[in-house]
Amino acid sequence: MDLAGYKALSFDCYGTLIDWEAGIAAVLVPWATEVGLDLDAERLLAAYAGNEAEVERDHPSAPYPEVLATAFRRTGETLGRPVGDAWARRLGGSVPDWPAFPDSAAALASLSTHYALLIVSNVHRAGFAGSNRHLRRRFAAVITAEDVGAYKPAGDHFRALIDTLDNLGIARGELLHVAQSLFHDHVPARKAGLASVWINRRHDRPGWGATPEPSEAWSYDLELRSLAELAAADAAFAGRPGPPGPGGPE
Repeated sequence: MDLAGYKALSFDCYGTLIDWEAGIAAVLVPWATEVGLDLDAERLLAAYAGNEAEVERDHPSAPYPEVLATAFRRTGETLGRPVGDAWARRLGGSVPDWPAFPDSAAALASLSTHYALLIVSNVHRAGFAGSNRHLRRRFAAVITAEDVGAYKPAGDHFRALIDTLDNLGIARGELLHVAQSLFHDHVPARKAGLASVWINRRHDRPGWGATPEPSEAWSYDLELRSLAELAAADAAFAGRPGPPGPGGPE
């Protein structure tokens, strides 16, 4: 893929930069143990995925901590076990604790030398601010569900993204959207006419995890397994040293 024509990269955060499945599972797994459910993390995430997407669709202006709590309660109903208020609050408040993927901070630091970096995320501002302590990066723009009053795959984020590009003096064709979720990102990115890279974080695991299977058409221009691979491809194209290894210095 010729990267020379791009001036900006927009990123989905959760699933792409931040390991939201690990963060959600860190609450769901001990809850399941407490209520006597013999289910591993993958099966719990699969049960949870559709419930979160449904809550986001039905309540587009709900704060993300509330979405998490409600989706958790519905997951409990699906699995035949009630979710108490303390557990619901625990998941709702957990976003800042979700870990970054080991390659995220170093890859972003490397990519920032060539591109304006933007965030397009399904969370609230305070949640992303907490997550950005792990990423250690200043972004040209941050667009959240709280800002647009909707959740992806609704197109509101991408309309706001295109408006933001205009304000930054960047053409739509000069932006590359980078995301893990086909459901949340590559479906609406296709509708918006944006080029995209699929970061297939689940390449070594079956199933869809915490992300629903897409029911609409999706496309992408390049598939990679990690953000480090994108940074390395960019560095190789530009003829410069690649990013440091995961967890290395910026």
